[in-house]
Amino acid sequence: MTNNYKLEICANSVASCLEAQKGGAWRVELCAAIPEGGTTPSYGDIAMARELLQIKLHVIVRPRGGDFLYSVLEHLIMLKDIENARRLGVDGVVIGCLTPEGEVDMTRNRELLEAAAGMSVTFHRAFDMCRDPFESLERIIELGCDRLLTSGQQPKAEQGIDLLNKLVEKAGDRIIIMPGSGVNAGNIAKLAKETGAREFHLSARESVESGMIYRNPDLKMGGDVIVIDEYTQQITSAGKVTEALYEWKNKSE
Repeated sequence: MTNNYKLEICANSVASCLEAQKGGAWRVELCAAIPEGGTTPSYGDIAMARELLQIKLHVIVRPRGGDFLYSVLEHLIMLKDIENARRLGVDGVVIGCLTPEGEVDMTRNRELLEAAAGMSVTFHRAFDMCRDPFESLERIIELGCDRLLTSGQQPKAEQGIDLLNKLVEKAGDRIIIMPGSGVNAGNIAKLAKETGAREFHLSARESVESGMIYRNPDLKMGGDVIVIDEYTQQITSAGKVTEALYEWKNKSE
């Protein structure tokens, strides 16, 4: 794949990382707890991904689901997670802290960036919860982040095209705007044309049936709040990655 088509895959496991690489992805963002929006993966996951991947490996640094207003303890945990990521040789980290007023927390994010010195840094979709997208963009640029992952402050990137286009224009060469959420082979060419973005973030996952023969029909390990099918796994498909790349390269001109 040429450098003109940098596709980042949101990988929920090492297996998904390997499928992303097989399909031609430029980079993976390794996350745990995808139904909660992604949290920091385990030490073992990061270590195995780094050992097995030849492509770029980024990890999300997020201690829990929910909002992006973190306690002192949670901030210290994130600093430790960045320390581990560095020790394991990852290429980049994905961060984002907000103030109670819905603004970019300059103090907390700056400390995380200092801890990540020498690694690539992406500001994640905490941005989509910000009060003022253009003021927040300037603050993220001031921090020195390399890229901004955003859906244009809408549930799906395709719904946020108008804002994404404006962000790309205002950012210029100062930061990479990377659309994500709902990006797939069916809309990536449209998104590329209408936003001007040059990096995209997608999951390209498919359901894989469990190998369990006995299944207890009366029990759910995750409770009733988050409904999860415990007898399927969602794993990135190399074929879906390749298809998205093909559509982007051949239909976005």
